[in-house]
Amino acid sequence: MAERVKNLEKSWKERTLDAQNRARLAITQLEMGGKEITFASVQKVSGVSKNFLYKDKTIRKEIETLRTQLSEIASERKFRYQKTSRSKDVVLEAKDRRIAKLEEENRQLKAEIKILRGLLYETK
Repeated sequence: MAERVKNLEKSWKERTLDAQNRARLAITQLEMGGKEITFASVQKVSGVSKNFLYKDKTIRKEIETLRTQLSEIASERKFRYQKTSRSKDVVLEAKDRRIAKLEEENRQLKAEIKILRGLLYETK
């Protein structure tokens, strides 16, 4: 009886190690592919149950760490985009003000030209 228990324990350990290896391989594949790393995605790629992923402390910690790192990177990218969008708006506003100023100056110069032409015509 004791031998059966030892064989079962050995089998359980082998299955656990195999599942851990498949999960780590799936995490690596997802990382290399630039895909989102979640429990569901790791489960889908590895074929390991979600329950195992949640219960295995090392795998769970890896997934949670990578998930937070990737979400931080994504939020940083989003902030950069928003920052460039805001700066683009500021540049556009500055250009609009410059255009308005130049148009006003152009109107004034045209009016001065009319006045000067009139004076020139009168003197002839």
